Amino acid sequence: MSGAVIVAVRAANEAEIATAIGSRAGLSVARRCADLSEAVAAAQAGIGDVVVTSEHAQLDRAIVRRLEKAGLAIVGIPSDARAREAMLGLGILTVLAPGATAEQVAAAAHAASTEPRAAAAFPDAAFPEAAFSRAAFPNSVLDKLEEPHARGAMVVVWGPTGAPGRTTIATNLAVEAARGGSDVVLIDADTYGGAVASALGVVDEAPGIAALARAALRGELTQALFARHAVEVAPGVRLVSGISRADRWPELSAEALEAAWEAARGGAGLVVVDAGFALERADVLGGRDRNAATLSALAAADVIVAVGSSEPLGIQRLVQGLSDLASVPEAADARRVVVVNRVRASVAGAYPERAVADALARYASVAETWTVPFDPRACDAAALAGAALAETAPRSGARRAIAALAGHVVAVCSAERATTSAS
Repeated sequence: MSGAVIVAVRAANEAEIATAIGSRAGLSVARRCADLSEAVAAAQAGIGDVVVTSEHAQLDRAIVRRLEKAGLAIVGIPSDARAREAMLGLGILTVLAPGATAEQVAAAAHAASTEPRAAAAFPDAAFPEAAFSRAAFPNSVLDKLEEPHARGAMVVVWGPTGAPGRTTIATNLAVEAARGGSDVVLIDADTYGGAVASALGVVDEAPGIAALARAALRGELTQALFARHAVEVAPGVRLVSGISRADRWPELSAEALEAAWEAARGGAGLVVVDAGFALERADVLGGRDRNAATLSALAAADVIVAVGSSEPLGIQRLVQGLSDLASVPEAADARRVVVVNRVRASVAGAYPERAVADALARYASVAETWTVPFDPRACDAAALAGAALAETAPRSGARRAIAALAGHVVAVCSAERATTSAS
């Protein structure tokens, strides 16, 4: 059975490469494409097993993911060392050395066709430096991916529509975790109403997450670049601010954010993400989904903190939201921590903590519910100061509850990492 190769090479030896591929046993040229758009269309039509490509202006992480999702392996042919590093940064697993011959390209395509999505292994004598090594590129975000002990845990704070207090929980959870000794990166990934920077008193701040997403799409996201966009907002807490206008959501694609999450994990012990509420994939324009940022974060999460409010409508929304969350395949592997915010007797009865816990146990099968009391004076003071509760109201009930929650979440993350390491 021959491997069908799509050739999307913009180089003087394109014809020679196509001839070498067509002449090699076990390979055939399925399509010779003038640009990557044609190559992607062919791949999505089910034509081909391998794409051989040189660098193109269109080549970014999104294109790479589309080709991989279509089931194709990718072989990169860079023109120079800089282009080679850029291809590696995009996540292309088989990247030849600059100046590779047509026969070497054909051999790499054959190897990729027999082991799709795996880096082709070549004898050094036959192909000096033909296959890549992550160790050769220490500044790439990829350099952390093979070191599980170096990757921080990721916590995503999510909740249904209705403003249940996701940002309040996320910001204060991050601060409390840092006060407990964790090195924390806080990321605002809400594409509907990101407000973390405002909550922490950061003004006139360019959206760091958009800058990281742009760099990730180009394959240029490094730990140094990530550090430049992670601004210290409290001791032990660095903030990657969210988009300043909701209409900028197309900048936050899932393909770009996959690399951003890994960069964050590589630079912190704990990553806390404030995510949007929506889980549907309905709002798609030009292949981009407004909810992709939330879904991508959930897919990368070790722990999901699901936040609801204690009003009857808030509990109803949380019950439905937890059901919706359970149907999201991206979130299947993450541990759940359920939090009910603004708990008070006036809306939940004489024993509000017990009432909300019983309701969630009955209607959503939640075994353990964490509650945060309604504390408007403390929360208003923190909002006015643009600071965390630990700074403005350290003895408040809300602050004490979130501090306990943070300790629990960190412990869950540690247990998850220990389980992963043991397995």
